[in-house]
Amino acid sequence: MNDFSHLKNKLLAEQVEDQIYHYILDTPIEPGAKLPNEFELGEKFGVGRSTIREAVKLLSSKGIVEVRRGSGTYVVTTTKGLSDPLGLRSVKDKNRLALDLVNVRLLLEPGIAAMAARNATEEDIERLRRLCERVETKIHDSERYIEDDIAFHTCIAESSKNTVVEQLIPIIDTAVMMFVNVTHKKLIHETIMTHRMIVEAIAGHDPMGAQSAMVMHLNFNRTYIKKVYDGEDPEDGSIGIAQFVK
Repeated sequence: MNDFSHLKNKLLAEQVEDQIYHYILDTPIEPGAKLPNEFELGEKFGVGRSTIREAVKLLSSKGIVEVRRGSGTYVVTTTKGLSDPLGLRSVKDKNRLALDLVNVRLLLEPGIAAMAARNATEEDIERLRRLCERVETKIHDSERYIEDDIAFHTCIAESSKNTVVEQLIPIIDTAVMMFVNVTHKKLIHETIMTHRMIVEAIAGHDPMGAQSAMVMHLNFNRTYIKKVYDGEDPEDGSIGIAQFVK
């Protein structure tokens, strides 16, 4: 195989890896569930079994799936990119880390949401709607929704169609995970409201609206986290929609 053919096959495997990942999200296939076999996946995505095998290896290297010899391929997590590239897990003061992360998110994500509003495809928008609805359903059913919340923010970043932004996804994902660990799912009503606002702005290709909705979403997070960091009682009633929506 010459270098060009090798590069072509590698790019195809990466493309199919992304398709399988979004298939896991969109179906959805929950952690612990088994993926269809190589033949079925090859039929679905129109490629050969060798390409599926390479794509699965890529997903396995990122911790998304696990190949169990003689049994099949199983989904481990739907959360992409939590490899901790910046070594943040070693930071001892988690409240301080959560505040620092949400401050970075305020610098980055409103602009990313604006880019998504400019560049999102209809497929991206449909995926965002599904993820938004899934987060709401799990919140209402008191189920764990962190993976879906991370997938929602990841989808926004991917919808920006910016190569550099895609490299920032692990930082964003780490920040979302840290936020949930600190707040213990307290801002569920604010999450539902602002997620809907973000989706509608992106669907309407309204960059300013998407940016503003993301700022509101993150300000709820930051206000809560700041209270925790300052040692105040976040349950004193001062955090809520009325504080930001007059």
